[in-house]
Amino acid sequence: MPTLNLGVVAHVDAGKTSLTEQLLFHTGVIDRPGRVDDGTTQTDGLALERARGITIRAAVASFRLHDLVVNLIDTPGHPDFIAEVERSLAVLDGAVLVVSATAGVQAQTRVLFRALRRLGLPVIIFVNKIDISRRDPEEVVDQLRRRLVAPLVVLQQVRELGEPSASVAPADPYGWLDALADNDPELLRGYVDDPTSVAAEDLRTSLRRAARSGAVVPVVFGSAVTGTGVPELVRVLPELLPLTTDRSDGPLSGTVFKITTEGGTKISHLRLTSGRLHLRERLRTPAGRRGGKITGIEVYDGGPPRPAESLEAGQIGRVRGPSELRIGDPIGVPDQRRRWTFDRPSLETVITAEPAGEAGALFAALTELAAEDPLIGVRRQGEELRVSLFGEVQKEVIEATLASAYGLRVGFAPTTVVCVERVRGVGEAVEILHDDANPFLAGVGLRVEPAPPGSGTSYRVAGDRLGTMPPAFFRAVAETVPEALAHGPSGWPVPDCVVTLVATGYAPRQSHAHATFDKSMSSTAGDFRHLTPLVLAEALTAAGTVVCEPIQRVRLEIPEDTVPTVLSAVVAADGVPTAPTRAGDLVELEALVPARTLHALTQQLPGLTRGEGVVESAFDHHAPARAAEALRGPRPDPDPYRRRAYLLARAGARHAHRV
Repeated sequence: MPTLNLGVVAHVDAGKTSLTEQLLFHTGVIDRPGRVDDGTTQTDGLALERARGITIRAAVASFRLHDLVVNLIDTPGHPDFIAEVERSLAVLDGAVLVVSATAGVQAQTRVLFRALRRLGLPVIIFVNKIDISRRDPEEVVDQLRRRLVAPLVVLQQVRELGEPSASVAPADPYGWLDALADNDPELLRGYVDDPTSVAAEDLRTSLRRAARSGAVVPVVFGSAVTGTGVPELVRVLPELLPLTTDRSDGPLSGTVFKITTEGGTKISHLRLTSGRLHLRERLRTPAGRRGGKITGIEVYDGGPPRPAESLEAGQIGRVRGPSELRIGDPIGVPDQRRRWTFDRPSLETVITAEPAGEAGALFAALTELAAEDPLIGVRRQGEELRVSLFGEVQKEVIEATLASAYGLRVGFAPTTVVCVERVRGVGEAVEILHDDANPFLAGVGLRVEPAPPGSGTSYRVAGDRLGTMPPAFFRAVAETVPEALAHGPSGWPVPDCVVTLVATGYAPRQSHAHATFDKSMSSTAGDFRHLTPLVLAEALTAAGTVVCEPIQRVRLEIPEDTVPTVLSAVVAADGVPTAPTRAGDLVELEALVPARTLHALTQQLPGLTRGEGVVESAFDHHAPARAAEALRGPRPDPDPYRRRAYLLARAGARHAHRV
């Protein structure tokens, strides 16, 4: 059975969720369309979504058009949730981009359109709110063409614009000729040879081919409130967007794009591009993680998900059972055509339970939420819980989710930037077994040296150390080194370095006469786990580190007359801009801006550009921190850089005098 996996994307308040409701209503899935203002929509399931009238989590609905199954994915419109949008786009066949006729092309509209084009997804533009807008449709189309820099084909004309009775009618197909001829050499030759020989059906055929390949972008009109134009949109979806045909006989290939938890059960949402997945089949997960047996499959095929024995190519389904799956995991053979990339958040905050006695429950709840959204990084820092963020709105989402789903009240500290420490030189430290200053029954020597940026951390054992102690002790050191690198001398993570085990020592297993194993006389893995952070701290201190802050590469699209003001703001934010260039009727400029000032700059941009400015950013590199507040990061507990306190916590009071 053919399938169309369709995304609906838009700037906030353009009418995206309302259009989704109308699509479900017109295809018979629901009896009446819900209203965002009333909190009765099908796809906004979170309490905060209903309260604020925004989409936060991507949601899937499904309807049928004869023998075609359309899986509809409603995606967030707020910039703070662009990662959720990117994950959803990666499993689509095509998308409807909703643009408000009253507001026109908004900042996020351009961001979303570029994301769709980057992924090679065909797009249909739905110009919404023709029942309340008095703006000339030709003016809206002209702005779309200039701001999106896209080849548009307008399929309809609007009647009674700005009235509740507004309607749409088919446009003259010969008006498409110029846009189609640019992408159809055969059509162009026929037109040049004899303009009267080009039939309307030839134009429709050329339109289908060009739209499905993404060479042109069809434009339709309507109202997501009254339903005007929605039947016409439904009619053109299977004509102008590519359908997924049956590839169930191919090798298994799919992607996990969402994780949810229902009643304590983890549910993986995935799309198969090839092959077939069966109930009770055992999945293999990447990176050597443990697989799991599929205990339940639900498939979207025109309405709510239904239980099924298998999930087939082209379908989107919900899978229960495998607990180790994560968002972004490939199923079977990785699909290289659709891979999303987005940066890890460069912001974090401390979250506290209110009252403090709920800290354990808070950590468990945050861990579960992090499984649903891998960009919410959660880590325990002594008595503190830290979560990573993309923006301030995520704080509100986390707070509301914890309250509604877990009954927890929380507070947040001010948001800070996550820095790193780069190793300056080579440092080495050794703690000798049975030395008076070493209370652990272990001997460890480590050398640390810098590695090229972006190469990651690596751990190795010097050749002369191989086989000098039991494998369990080698393993204890190897597993502890990455954990210890989470905090350098200044408290920040230490990336891009090489750590080498250069010295070892251990006390063989011993026991008193006629007695069992005596831990006080014999080394254990715990001795090596406790000693390794202390040795690595000494080696890093000897090597020296420099605190580096994240620098973002920022792309701005702004009106030409605002260039001087925006450039001044970029420089004031410690940014380094490039020379502006023209992009349609706007000006584009790039800049390198510290992450610590980017949020404030982004907040200023609407006021500096009359709301027309767009900013996109991606991590570029780390550079030595210029802000004094960045020089000291969160400290581990116990802290191996405070030797006496660390020994007191790890080795007991009788050893705390050894410094």
